[in-house]
Amino acid sequence: MENHFVAYLYRLRYIKRWSLMRNTTRENVAEHSYHVALLAHLLCEIGNRVFGRSLNAERAATIALFHDATEVFTGDIPTPVKHHNPRMLSNFRELEAMAGERLMGMVPDPLKAAYEPLLRELGQHAPDAPPPDAEELELRRIVKAADLLDAYIKCLSELSSGNREFAVAKGQIEQSLSKLGMQETEWFLDHMASAFSKTLDELSEDE
Repeated sequence: MENHFVAYLYRLRYIKRWSLMRNTTRENVAEHSYHVALLAHLLCEIGNRVFGRSLNAERAATIALFHDATEVFTGDIPTPVKHHNPRMLSNFRELEAMAGERLMGMVPDPLKAAYEPLLRELGQHAPDAPPPDAEELELRRIVKAADLLDAYIKCLSELSSGNREFAVAKGQIEQSLSKLGMQETEWFLDHMASAFSKTLDELSEDE
């Protein structure tokens, strides 16, 4: 029987992000997922090599690759819409859980043990699966930080192109990152973030 699991995941490239905002450069969920995976891996290595932690960077990158997989059915619901009121957010979470169940139903039986934990929302594991341990919870916090960082980088890119549409969003994301209290994100912001506001010529001059 033909299986549609991966074909659906590939359609994430058709789901546009930042749909309520005027964009100088459009972004889709597939490229966002790649960037979050890249940043999650980087944050883990910053934690490991700068702050002496023992984070599983490969696992974090894998979690990040699938963190928005349900959007192939729900689309990317803008944050101001999701968080407009508690009822709206609750309804969205229910819709997201239904989308996750649908996507999980497509996973071929021999692969379910590998992919179901990646597709389920945190705390909604299969009945026979153990709850996430402290290490898994920390990696998911890393992925959340990477998700916010990618949005922050998007804001920097748009603002450097003269698009003031993202000025308020930048400030809100800075506050969210600060609330995480993660030394890895602070190190990234101090040492790497400013480069995203530079042109290619400016980047080349610094080499």
